[in-house]
Amino acid sequence: MKQILIVNANYYNKISKNLVSSSKKILTRKKMRVKIFNVTGIFEIPVAIKKNIKKFDAFVALGCVIKGKTPHFDFICKSTFDAILNLSILYNKPIGNGIITAFNIKQAKERCGIARSNKTNKGLEAAKAVLSILNNGPKKI
Repeated sequence: MKQILIVNANYYNKISKNLVSSSKKILTRKKMRVKIFNVTGIFEIPVAIKKNIKKFDAFVALGCVIKGKTPHFDFICKSTFDAILNLSILYNKPIGNGIITAFNIKQAKERCGIARSNKTNKGLEAAKAVLSILNNGPKKI
């Protein structure tokens, strides 16, 4: 049984709760052993993954960042996303990125499933991405 760590930035608790719920539901349905590690904000996600990189088969990064009036949003998002990608490549471990980047709370609620929308829950998308990598290894030709 594969072990998956969901690293959840719970700064926007209602948003992240929905992301975690959707992600956990599909992972457990697919017979994965799931643990959840909460951090304060998305900037802490790569550190939490790095600390646990050898203990788990894959990771799902969840959280939300809403753009304010300064460039802080851009720096935090780029740094975090680059670090997640680098960890995945360096350690050859799938890391699903379900971090919502939104211009306002309405967009964030749509992307986590709180508000009705045609948008898919980002937690569900990230978990499905991890499952697709774990289940679709190299094939013999």
